[in-house]
Amino acid sequence: MARLTLDFSRQSFCYSSHMTVRSTDINAANHLSNDSMISMISEARARFLFDFGIRETSASGPGIIVTDLATMYRAEAHARDQLLFEVGVMDFNRYGGDIIFRISRPADGTLIALAKSGFVFFDYSLGKVVEMPADFRATFPTVNWLD
Repeated sequence: MARLTLDFSRQSFCYSSHMTVRSTDINAANHLSNDSMISMISEARARFLFDFGIRETSASGPGIIVTDLATMYRAEAHARDQLLFEVGVMDFNRYGGDIIFRISRPADGTLIALAKSGFVFFDYSLGKVVEMPADFRATFPTVNWLD
């Protein structure tokens, strides 16, 4: 099977947040577990959207629903490591796009992981995917578009 490759060397990140690896995030091999990394990526996404004034769910309009997640691990992280989550967006289309993540350990500059999370806008009251709102699109005017 082909290995997953993520390359964000030409992408810009517009947000960052720090999180500390908790002892409860560690697996039997004594490093950050996969499920905890996914939870931390989800938290970084939520912080990013919140700080840009974007609601993941809304009673008065569309929210965001995650469609997929790809993660490429590069190094281990351990309990009490402080990690930097850099977040950006790319590959917008009519209904959504990708939120990208570069996760590193600032203490030694080690790249821990790269991840990409697909999303679409979803109207929860109608139960269907809807077009990306113009105000969201305007928040990130330099993002490349896919047709």
